[in-house]
Amino acid sequence: MSVTPAISTDTARAAATIEEVAAAAGVSRSTVSRVVNGSTAVSPTALEAVRRAIAQLNYVPNRAARSLASRQTHAVALIVPEDTTRFFGDPFFAAIVSGINRRLSRSDYVLNLFIASDDPGDKTTSYLRSGSVDGAVVVSHHTSDTFLDRIASSLPVVYGGRPPRLGPLDYYVDVDNLQGGKDAAAHLIGKDRRRIATITGSLTMAAGLDRLAGFRQALAEAGLSEAAVEDGDFTTDGGMRAMERIIDSGVPFDGLFIASDLMAQGAVEVLRRTGRRVPDDVAVVGFDDSPIAVAVQPALTTMRQPSLQQGEQMAGVLLDLLAGRNPPHATILGTELVVRDST
Repeated sequence: MSVTPAISTDTARAAATIEEVAAAAGVSRSTVSRVVNGSTAVSPTALEAVRRAIAQLNYVPNRAARSLASRQTHAVALIVPEDTTRFFGDPFFAAIVSGINRRLSRSDYVLNLFIASDDPGDKTTSYLRSGSVDGAVVVSHHTSDTFLDRIASSLPVVYGGRPPRLGPLDYYVDVDNLQGGKDAAAHLIGKDRRRIATITGSLTMAAGLDRLAGFRQALAEAGLSEAAVEDGDFTTDGGMRAMERIIDSGVPFDGLFIASDLMAQGAVEVLRRTGRRVPDDVAVVGFDDSPIAVAVQPALTTMRQPSLQQGEQMAGVLLDLLAGRNPPHATILGTELVVRDST
C-alpha cells in the first residue's frame, strides 16, 4: 500500500464526460467504460446506445480509458480527502482500510492509498486519470471536495457514505446514520432525559447531517426540542470545544448525543473537568463503537456502525463494476445500540 499526500481543486470541464455519455445512453458509467475499453460484456442494445451517445456528444476518452483499453493495472485507489493527522488518529479509517484489504486479498487487486492534504496542485486527479489505477473508493468526503467529480468521470468510483452531491449513476455503501441518530436519542429519552443536547459531526458531510436529522426526529416524536446543537467536526478537539460552548451558553442539559466516539472522548473530559458526573448529571451516547468507547471513563454507550463490513462492501461493489457486473447503486448497513456505563 502506498501513501501519497495530495489534493485537487475543481476546474472547469469543457469536454463531455463519461457520466454525460452514460446519462444520454441511459446506462451506467461502468457500461460506458466497458464499451470504451473494448469489453464484450455489453449487450448489443447498450453498445449501440453508448456509441450513439459518444457520437452525439463528441466524447473523447481520456488517457485512463485509452490505457485501460489495452491493459489493466489491477490496482485500486482509496482516496481520503482529509489530512494525515486526522486519518491516522481516527479508528474509523483503520477499520475501513482493514475491510477493503480483506476483500481485495481474495482478488488480484492491490490498494493504493491517497490522503488529501492542503496542496493546491492537481497531483491526485492527474495520477488517477492517467490510467495508473482501474478504479477508486472514496471515504470521508465533504461538499467542498468537487475534485472527486473529475475523478469519477474518468474511472469507476464507489463512495463510503452517501455523496453530498448524489448523482443517479453514483455507487455508495453507507450505514443508516438517520436511524442511528434516532435510536441514540430514543435511548436517552428512555432514560428519562428531557433536556438533551447534541454535538454533531461536520455538517458538510452526509453522516453529520443524517445523524442530526435522526436525533431531531426522535425528539420531535417525544414532544421535545434539543437543548443545544454544536458542531464538533468529528475530532476530539472539536468535541471539547463544542462541549465548552454548550456549557458556556448556560443552557441546562441532562442528556447528550455525540455523533462520534472521538468527539465524545473530548466532551466527556470537559464534563469531568467542570464537575459534571456521567451519567448521574449527564447521560452520554456516542457513535461508532470504536476502541475509544471502552477507553473513555465511564465506558461509552454508543451506536455501533459496521465499519469493517462497510470497507469490505465498498471493495466488493468496485470489484463488481470492474468485472462488468451490475451491483446496487446504494448499499445501506444497519447500526446497533451498545449500552455501557455512560447512560
